[in-house]
Amino acid sequence: MAAESPIAGRDWSGPVPYPDPAVEVLDPRFAAIKLNNAAVERLYTGARWAEGPVWFGDHDCLLFSDIPNDRILRLDPAGGVSVFRRPSRNANGNCRDHQGRLLSCEHDTRRVTRTEHDGAVRVLLDRFDGKPLNGPNDLCAHRDGSIWFTDPGYGTLYQYEGHWADHELPARVYRLDPATGRAEVAVDDVVMPNGLCFSPDHARLYVVETGASHHPGCPRVIYVYDVDGGRARRRRVFADMQPGSSDGVRADVYGNLWAAAGWGGAGYDGVHCFSPEGEPIGRIHLPEPCANLCFGGAKKNRLFMAASRSIYAVYLETVGAQAP
Repeated sequence: MAAESPIAGRDWSGPVPYPDPAVEVLDPRFAAIKLNNAAVERLYTGARWAEGPVWFGDHDCLLFSDIPNDRILRLDPAGGVSVFRRPSRNANGNCRDHQGRLLSCEHDTRRVTRTEHDGAVRVLLDRFDGKPLNGPNDLCAHRDGSIWFTDPGYGTLYQYEGHWADHELPARVYRLDPATGRAEVAVDDVVMPNGLCFSPDHARLYVVETGASHHPGCPRVIYVYDVDGGRARRRRVFADMQPGSSDGVRADVYGNLWAAAGWGGAGYDGVHCFSPEGEPIGRIHLPEPCANLCFGGAKKNRLFMAASRSIYAVYLETVGAQAP
């Protein structure tokens, strides 16, 4: 059973005393990256299901998906939220490539797109082996220019986040070369691959398994693979997320893995931080299940968390590994 939440009864509209009890140290290694005079802040609430946060430092803003409302929102940390794109085709995961362009996974159109610097939206992939993708979910950019994305098909399981459609392909992780348009299967041994990210040196790939939501008995884990060219090999369990589940994940420059966590209740929901060896070292407690996260801010040391209806943020003494 999850422990009682240290934020029980907290008023998220007002200040809290330092150090913030929402940031919990489980291991001394986490104490070194926790700031005792920085609190978890709720920056916005009003989404139906917030996902896919991505930081644009050159515009000093955060973009994030509101999937059921079919829009991507723009949050200015200095104040204010506006609509960046509507319709978004029920966009879910977002990230930037190494030229700073927005990459998005669209549920409704079952495709991966890139927004060019002039605002034009280019379709990078919507089919594999002549069959439509199930519904891309999340993605990350490799330093070699390739794009790796998961295709579990949640957007075609629910009208709420896309539309009903049959799946013609297995759920997989793909590696896409945007220069040639060629895609290849990178991972085919996860029931429902969801969030993913690379280690700072790009030698390891983390993939979240969320198959338990539709396949009883499926493990609630995060897998780690060795990256060998266009394939991910030697799967092993990195972290067991019981009693809840993870979703989006991101690494920091020290190799720690930050995992969005939800569906475990009070004392569990929020963000879990793991050492490079997979040991739990800290938690950030939130009053809502967390779906995804990213590092951003002027120094890339601010963790933004998309949690159900809201966006939260906290400053840390670490930096995102791949934040542009």
